[in-house]
Amino acid sequence: MVKMPPRIVLTGLRGGSGKTFVTVGLTSLLHERGYSVSPFKKGPDFIDPAWITLSSGTQCYNLDMFLMTRDQIIGSFITHASSADIAVIEGNRGLYDGLDIEGSCSSVELAKTLGAPVILVIDVTMSTRTVAAIVKGCQVFDEGVRIGGVIINRVAGPRQRGLIINSIERYCDIPVIGYIPRVKDNPFPERHMGLVPFQERENVDRAIDCARALVSESIDLDKLWEIARTSGEIGEGPHLNDEEQSSAGIERNVRIGVIRDQSFWFYYPENLDGLIAAGAELVEINSITDTELPDIDGLYIGGGFPETQADVLAANVRFRDSVRRRIDEGLPVYAECGGLLYLGTGIIIGNSEYPMVGALPVRFVMEKKPQGHGYTVLETSRSNPFFTMGQIFRGHEFHYSRVLMNEDSQVDMAFTVHRGKGIYDKKDGFVKNNLLATYSHVHATGEPRWAECFVRRVQEVKKLHKKKAHTRGAL
Repeated sequence: MVKMPPRIVLTGLRGGSGKTFVTVGLTSLLHERGYSVSPFKKGPDFIDPAWITLSSGTQCYNLDMFLMTRDQIIGSFITHASSADIAVIEGNRGLYDGLDIEGSCSSVELAKTLGAPVILVIDVTMSTRTVAAIVKGCQVFDEGVRIGGVIINRVAGPRQRGLIINSIERYCDIPVIGYIPRVKDNPFPERHMGLVPFQERENVDRAIDCARALVSESIDLDKLWEIARTSGEIGEGPHLNDEEQSSAGIERNVRIGVIRDQSFWFYYPENLDGLIAAGAELVEINSITDTELPDIDGLYIGGGFPETQADVLAANVRFRDSVRRRIDEGLPVYAECGGLLYLGTGIIIGNSEYPMVGALPVRFVMEKKPQGHGYTVLETSRSNPFFTMGQIFRGHEFHYSRVLMNEDSQVDMAFTVHRGKGIYDKKDGFVKNNLLATYSHVHATGEPRWAECFVRRVQEVKKLHKKKAHTRGAL
């Protein structure tokens, strides 16, 4: 068994209950008071972890029981939380919501895996005593879960607050450790079933300050610490730093560009760490302000919201042309979701179409409803630069775009989709030269071969180009 720092899982009854607001405010408050906080987010999410990273002053990592094995989750937790004063894990959706009737991959299963007590964040809009009945139901639904306390959110006034607190503490025998009033002007507006990313926001610090102030005024931090200290021991797991240390002597002989700007910023930190551990030097690139690709040997274009920046992406013609030219020359490129859209000929938004890179002979149209949403299971069924034939791996997709195939859209598809939507006809992964572009996001902790195969392909192509250049020079 491994002794770890105090920890809590903040979760709710559904999405939109205010978990992230509380998590941002709490981690910011703890950070301000000098505590070392190790934050985590349950589920395949990029937006909430980005906010939590800002608020806590520490990188927030994802823990996902579909994308990762139990040992990988424990290993990640040990690696990133072992030296912290406290670990704060934000759940997703409702406490018991999972993939099936058993609740597999739910927040409660993650809490039990990490030996962490649960604090329920409950939206109490237009309710009083019934909240106690709901909490009681959560307590008895699974006797293996330890619900340590409750935070009530969107409280209308003192009368409602008093009724709810007294009911919970009388019938459920657990404390209400905080009550957050209804906020008239929400500092964290939502879009696409989640928060608006901070990359697209003004007054980001003001939003975090607001959450911290409300948490400071409304939550009993002493009681929260008492609950966190009831955390149990967790089993042994692989320490991820062991893998990082084993790669410390690797020669960094390839440069992989990573486009990180307002359009593309959906990157799991483990993915970037994995590329470095496999031998790559990472070079940050901005598709909005840079005029051309720098001297790189490979390119990684993550997800994001290119549709919100479509006009400025389209206006940077020189950069788009340089990307298309390097792809035609054989540059190894891995693109996910938003990166996939960027590599098509254009993005259609309403009545307007914005030209993109044009490396793939397809267009994408933005719809009002999700076109793909959830976990994916892909099998490599065609030759491609990065995955071996027959390889099965897990990922997730979430996009409002759909592909428009042209008559000349003869592009190979690398994957058969066993779970999820994919690009079309249960296929995913456009392949062209050394380019692979997919709707599905991969998590490098759950699929460690991804980074190794990516870097290996980049190294092979670089060696091949050097050999060709040497041959031309000899002639």
